[in-house]
Amino acid sequence: MSNSMTATTLAKRLINSQPYWQSEAGRSLWESQRACLGPVAETRAGGHSLEMSMGPAMLTMSAIPHAIRWSPTRQLAHSDATLVCPPDQLALPDRCLDVMVIHHWLEHLPDAHLTLKEAARVTADNGILVLFGFNPVGVSGLVRQWRKRQQHYPWSGDWRSSNRLRDWLAFVDFDVQRVDYCCFRGRMNAKCGEYWESLGRRHNLPLGESYMILARRKQRQAPVQRLKFGLKAPVSPASLGATRSSSSAHVQPYQEHQAPTHSKRDQEID
Repeated sequence: MSNSMTATTLAKRLINSQPYWQSEAGRSLWESQRACLGPVAETRAGGHSLEMSMGPAMLTMSAIPHAIRWSPTRQLAHSDATLVCPPDQLALPDRCLDVMVIHHWLEHLPDAHLTLKEAARVTADNGILVLFGFNPVGVSGLVRQWRKRQQHYPWSGDWRSSNRLRDWLAFVDFDVQRVDYCCFRGRMNAKCGEYWESLGRRHNLPLGESYMILARRKQRQAPVQRLKFGLKAPVSPASLGATRSSSSAHVQPYQEHQAPTHSKRDQEID
């Protein structure tokens, strides 16, 4: 990365988040999020996808053959094919990805709106952009307000509502297709209850610990201009035809044939 200080900071944040995702609460949240993403990702059969994830890989169920993961540093890369670059300067061409997933990174980036703008740039016209975030108005959001120590993951970071991200997406010309809430539980250290999870998912209650936003690029319709056809000169009733560049061609009215009259000289000869 061009800015080593930024890369080091992001690497520390990624490392500090791993104990949570390996805990019972983190695994339960990840499983519920993957259940939300499954029906969306399984239908995609494009060529490329990119995942910027705080937790384990989520696109393992996708049929896309070329799945790329992002990492802030080479030391944290999962494979040689991992994309290592600044999050707001993705080393990819425009509109090349069929699926773009940002999993909780927008809560821990100093310039999150620039990263979202870059993610929109690399998403194809018929591709999808998926965002995961913690829900600040859910039960966990209320617990977060009561906690005194918020420097530990996942309590740290900026929790933004789905409506706030909807405004951000509109700024980069993306429309929100749907918002799904997941992981319904009362306490952070408890697993997502099967009953509450099915009830909350069925009615899509905005009380889940996390949300998934599915967005697509706005489709602009090309302006249609009607062509007007007409004649420059009106057609005369006595005309056999007319052109746009010339006046009507008039035809002399029909007259009966009359025998020529004799001239005065011919009469004198007679």
